[in-house]
Amino acid sequence: MRILLSSSGSRALLLPYLQRPATAKKQRVMTTVAPRQQQKHHRLHPHDLFGGYGYGGGNDRNGQGQGEEERVVVIMGATGTGKSKLSIDLSAIFSGEVVNSDKIQVYRGLDITTNKIPVAERQGVAHHLLGELDPAAGELPPAGFRALAGRAIGDISARRRVPVLAGGSNSFIHALLSDPYDPKRDPFCPAEAPERIRLTRQEAEERLRYRCCFLWVHVDAAVLAEHLDRRVDEMVGEGMIEELERYFAEEWEAGRHPGLGKAIGVPEFQEYFTGRGGRTAAAYEAALSAIKANTRRLAEEQVRKIKRLAATGWPLRRVDATAAVAAKVAGEGATTTPWRRDVLGPSAAAVGRFLEKDGEGDHNHHLLRRSYRTRVVLPSIKVG
Repeated sequence: MRILLSSSGSRALLLPYLQRPATAKKQRVMTTVAPRQQQKHHRLHPHDLFGGYGYGGGNDRNGQGQGEEERVVVIMGATGTGKSKLSIDLSAIFSGEVVNSDKIQVYRGLDITTNKIPVAERQGVAHHLLGELDPAAGELPPAGFRALAGRAIGDISARRRVPVLAGGSNSFIHALLSDPYDPKRDPFCPAEAPERIRLTRQEAEERLRYRCCFLWVHVDAAVLAEHLDRRVDEMVGEGMIEELERYFAEEWEAGRHPGLGKAIGVPEFQEYFTGRGGRTAAAYEAALSAIKANTRRLAEEQVRKIKRLAATGWPLRRVDATAAVAAKVAGEGATTTPWRRDVLGPSAAAVGRFLEKDGEGDHNHHLLRRSYRTRVVLPSIKVG
C-alpha cells in the first residue's frame, strides 16, 4: 500500500508503507495509530522530503486550507519532565490523540534506549509518529516532520478529537507550527538575537499554523539532573544494555541508521560493543557516565531552545513539575498530589479554557463539557 503526499503542486511523492515485523521481545513497542488502523511504517527519503516540503506543501496552515479550524495542544519541555505523562492525562480528559514530536522516537526500534512510553502506560490513548518510521530509510528532516505531523493533525481533527503534540525536539515543533516555514532558516541560531525578532502575542499567534495552547513543563535544573541520572539507571534495569547489544549485533553498521544512530546510548556504547578494546568494566562505566552527561546536556539545550521560542513571542504557559519530579526522586512515585496540583490541574484548566474559547456550537465545546467536567475531578487552581 502507498500513501500520496502532495507538495506545493509541482509534484508528489509516493512513500511506501511497510509492515512492522513481529517480535517476541519485551513489549515496549509503540502503537501509534488509531485503534481501527493497522500499524504501518513510512520509508522516507530525506532528499525527497527536502525537495517536496520546502516553502510549499503546507504553508497554507495544514495544506488543505482548514488550519484556522484546528486547535492543537502543544506540550514542550526538557527530557524527563513528564511531557508524555501529561499528554496522555490530557488526552484521556479531552478525548485527544498524541502526535509525537521527538526526532529520535519517530523511528522503529531501541524502544527502551529511546525511552518510548510503554503501551501499558498509555491508557488506550492513540499515538502517532511514535516508532513508526523505518530507521534505514534516512534521517527525517524538520520539513518532512512538518508534512507527516500536519497530516496526522488533520486526520485527528477531522475525527473530532483533540491533537496533542508532545516531544522534546523543538526544531520539529518550530517546523510544524510556523506559518510560513522557511527550512533554510535556523530559529535557534545565536546570531539571530531574540530582540531583533520579538513579536507581540497577537503577531506571534498570527504566524502559527494552528490555534495552539502551549504548555511548557518545567523542572528545576538540579532536581531534573538527579532524576535523569536515576532514569538512566532504571532504563538499564529494564534491559537497555541488552537492547543495545542486540542492536549492534543484528542491525548496526556505520551510517545505516543516520537518525536512530544518534539516539543517546548508541554512540556512547559503540566502542564497547564493536571496538577493539573489548567489553571491560571500565569501558562500560565510561559509556554509562557518558549517557548520563549527554542526557543532562540535552535537557539544558532543550530548555535553551524553549526560552528562545518564548523570547520571540510564542505564548508559552509554564507549569512547574519540580515538586512532582522531586517526589519521584525521593521514592514517592505513587504520590499523585504534586502532579495533580502543580501540573495536571493547571494544564487541564488552561486546555479547558482554550477549547471553550469561541467554542459555542463547536464540537470541542460540547466535548469539553462532557469529559472535563464529569470524568475527572481536579483541584480548583487559578492559572495565570
